[in-house]
Amino acid sequence: MRNGDPTVGIGILGAGTVGGTLVRRLVDDREAIQAKTGIDLHVRRIAVRDPAKPRAFHVPAELVTDDPGLVVDDPDVQLVVEVMGGKDPAGSLVHAALEAGKPVVTANKELIAAHGAELIALAERRGVPLLFEAAVGGGIPIIRPLAETLAGEQIERVAGIVNGTTNYILTRMGDGDDYADALAEAQALGYAEPDPTADVSGADAAAKAAILASLAFGTWVGSDAVPFEGIDRLRREDIEFARFLGYEVKLLAIATRTAAGVCARVHPAMIPAGHPLASIRAATNAIFITGPSVDELLFAGPGAGGEPTATAVLGDVIDAAREILAGAVVAPRIRFSPGEIADFGGVATKWYVRLEVEDEPGVLAQIAAAFGEEQVSIKSVWQEGEGSGATLLIITHRAAEARQRSAVESVRALDVVRSVAATLRVESPEV
Repeated sequence: MRNGDPTVGIGILGAGTVGGTLVRRLVDDREAIQAKTGIDLHVRRIAVRDPAKPRAFHVPAELVTDDPGLVVDDPDVQLVVEVMGGKDPAGSLVHAALEAGKPVVTANKELIAAHGAELIALAERRGVPLLFEAAVGGGIPIIRPLAETLAGEQIERVAGIVNGTTNYILTRMGDGDDYADALAEAQALGYAEPDPTADVSGADAAAKAAILASLAFGTWVGSDAVPFEGIDRLRREDIEFARFLGYEVKLLAIATRTAAGVCARVHPAMIPAGHPLASIRAATNAIFITGPSVDELLFAGPGAGGEPTATAVLGDVIDAAREILAGAVVAPRIRFSPGEIADFGGVATKWYVRLEVEDEPGVLAQIAAAFGEEQVSIKSVWQEGEGSGATLLIITHRAAEARQRSAVESVRALDVVRSVAATLRVESPEV
């Protein structure tokens, strides 16, 4: 502790849902935090877009500014918290803070997924921590376990529900709502933004998948290396059909190490009803880790909202403040080695395909032949209805993802197929 003074000055970039909650807790719970940790966390400056806007916290007006550079440059700020989101100007501000030798805590998954490797390397050179527990999973502690507790484990697979908005929507659709109604309800409850594109398209989960994959396997996976699909084309009948077949539908972030390298991906998937992830409902997040020594680990908890995310941010703030007061030279929590990024097209997957077909002799033979030409075999087929309104539900055996796609395109071109109504990956029991 520096000269016996337990005070650490905090500068905060952004005071929206998460940032505002964090400021309120730092101010209202200051004495309780000091009693528990021995650290006096003192808010020195807060950067916001509009200083005149009413806030859910109370601080002297002179602490609030619309110039984020003043927060980073303030000599009384020893620790910078970035909760403004986006890659710019957040990236340049985080870079400047680290370059100035100031620890940074961020909840910005987009920034970390895109530029995490270089920012972590900069933090190492400057001997300060860059902490981002809140970037994945809201209030779930997952970054530190991957980077520290499980650093010696040869992790085989990470699979998780990392977007509370989409999980809430899928839960409501499973309860009988149509997609549009479920989305509107999520927006009314504050789970979804007015523009929900980042969530429902899978882009938000893809950024988190990149971070999880990088930490799990020690090879940096940029967000541009994660293919993703969202839930915006899912329909209630496919969730109902999945349940008929013994599955639940979830938007999954999956990361594995394959013979060709690390592969991370995001897409809706059917998972067996008995799997732990299948029972995760509403806005809850859950991350399932498998490894040879730990077998299976499940991390679950609230993944959306200001309070859970602010809790994770606050934990990082306390951790970084301890290191400041100890005067420690910070070693990186994990190092990244060069490694190959595998093409998802080469990964073996199983598919569910819903087809609207003409119910006439030879239809199934033509469809099976189209799959067979791509070396994709059919595991099972169910038919619903008859005549021109017949529906075929097909589940394939495992085959390369690229072959599955080609097979479906071949089927789409058949005259007897009126439409490929839906496709989903089918995950095995281990997910």
